[in-house]
Amino acid sequence: MKLKHTLMILALGAAATLSGCAFTDAAPAVSYTSLSGQQASTDSLKGKVVLVNFWATSCSGCMAEMPRMVETHQKYAKQGYEMVAVAMSYDPLNYVQAYVNDKKLPFFVTLDKDGSIAKAYGEIQLTPTSILIDKQGNIVKRYVGEPDFKELHQLIEQQLKV
Repeated sequence: MKLKHTLMILALGAAATLSGCAFTDAAPAVSYTSLSGQQASTDSLKGKVVLVNFWATSCSGCMAEMPRMVETHQKYAKQGYEMVAVAMSYDPLNYVQAYVNDKKLPFFVTLDKDGSIAKAYGEIQLTPTSILIDKQGNIVKRYVGEPDFKELHQLIEQQLKV
């Protein structure tokens, strides 16, 4: 009985540790190349609050949230906020380029050609998935599905003040 009790305490401690680390992990060291050829990386974005958004043109949830993503970018860009929209590897480049041009997306857009960016962020497969990163390069929050934009804006504002 004592061994079972000890194992349960260890398991609960490990679970608490893992769940506690989920939002304080450093963002992975990745490089991004925008559709227009601009370069960015985790390191070059330090000092900004960054939202990395994994999306696809075939994803109805992504298309539904994109106007709000544009609004969010426009609201906070001058204050030190950046968005990196990562189109999934299975998305054809011509579809992504056409969407970006048609909607005049104002933020950094890249195509994850080989899936390495999604892999670095923890094998992202579901879209939309968004990851908010603080100025020090730490993950603040992960959203699977469309984020609660009121909460997202509050978090962005908090992080911009730090």
